[in-house]
Amino acid sequence: MKSFEVNFDGLVGPTHNYGGLSFGNVASQSNSQQASNPKEAALQGLEKMKALMDMGFVQGVLAPQERPDVAGLRSLGFSGTDAQVIERAAKEAMPLLVASCSASSMWVANAATVSPSADTADGRVHFTAANLNCKYHRSIEHPTTSRVLGAMFADQQHFAHHAALPAVAQFGDEGAANHTRFCREYGEAGVEFFVFGRSAFDSRYPAPQKYPARQTLEASQAVARLHGLSEEGVVFAQQNPSVIDQGVFHNDVIAVGNGELLFHHQDAFLNTEQMLAELQGKLAARGGNFQSISVPRDQVAVEDAVRSYLFNSQLLSRADGSMLLVVPEECRSNPRVWQYLQGLTAAGGPIREVKVFDLKQSMQNGGGPACLRLRVALNETELAAVNPGVIMTASLYDTLTQWVNRHYRDALRESDLADPQLLLECRTALDELTQILKLGSVYPFQIN
Repeated sequence: MKSFEVNFDGLVGPTHNYGGLSFGNVASQSNSQQASNPKEAALQGLEKMKALMDMGFVQGVLAPQERPDVAGLRSLGFSGTDAQVIERAAKEAMPLLVASCSASSMWVANAATVSPSADTADGRVHFTAANLNCKYHRSIEHPTTSRVLGAMFADQQHFAHHAALPAVAQFGDEGAANHTRFCREYGEAGVEFFVFGRSAFDSRYPAPQKYPARQTLEASQAVARLHGLSEEGVVFAQQNPSVIDQGVFHNDVIAVGNGELLFHHQDAFLNTEQMLAELQGKLAARGGNFQSISVPRDQVAVEDAVRSYLFNSQLLSRADGSMLLVVPEECRSNPRVWQYLQGLTAAGGPIREVKVFDLKQSMQNGGGPACLRLRVALNETELAAVNPGVIMTASLYDTLTQWVNRHYRDALRESDLADPQLLLECRTALDELTQILKLGSVYPFQIN
């Protein structure tokens, strides 16, 4: 039976703005308060989806959240009509209104951790929504994320959904941004690679000093248990605390993997050699031939990696067995990174081609190509069981492009978030989107 890795890209929401909300994310903080362009952001994302679909990759789309999150503001003591809630929040606590308007759900690598059926005890694809409790503006995402994923992967014969872990610091979970899977073929048993920044209960693990480590070892272990993964099929590794303090807030900012290959910076991990040996041994036991490409610090500094998002890239398997690396335009603009990439593709290794996309709107808010997609390995039967409304086609691309052009603003500033009309625009757009994607009622305004 054929198997695929399907990339479900996040559709950028209508309130895409630069709130600078994510401490530890250098790009997010440095572009705070700049005017954003939600329409351009959504169209840039759709163009990437369409381009990959045209190249023969199976591509899906994941809907954004309802924003502003009026229910969240009500839970914090703001009352009245929806318009009055927004007006009061803008007047009394503007930072809370900005947080309630965050469109960070566009980075669906943070949405959930996914384990394919070949790895799980019950032979189903397992999803655990990430609690994202390190930041308030992200911690409010998982209820809607769970409903959207449930509407996309609804067949209980093939798919299992788990609620987010307890929303406490000890179980901070950032989803697939700290999770990679290695395998010989997507439909065969693989090795799931969980990367954590700190341990909540074991002081032997060093912690960063400047920026928070968002993922805990205990959260990663809990997800592995929920998904029914065997000890032979998992490896846990710690991020290097010093790179977290340089702005590497997720593992996918410093490493990316696909198939049998891990592409990573020299300074990405602690105990690197031990970790690589464990990955090699466990994948070999499952018939795979693990490889790694370590990018030397004297060729690409961590600062260059963070600024260019070299590793926040998509590593995709082509039909001929080689790999394609999808990177943002910022990689071409960085002379050291671009020189490294030119040498990489010329070397005749597994990565044979680099494809560049303009994702400036996302990049300025701290997310590149890898942030924008959730990877789901599916066999033919499972793919047929996915809600067909969310699988990208030429027709769906045209429909979504027209939808964005009808509903999205081409400029958004912090002061615009206080406009009650923005809420009406968003709800109108999302109500139409759920019909386009055949999701049913997944948003609070549709349910309550």
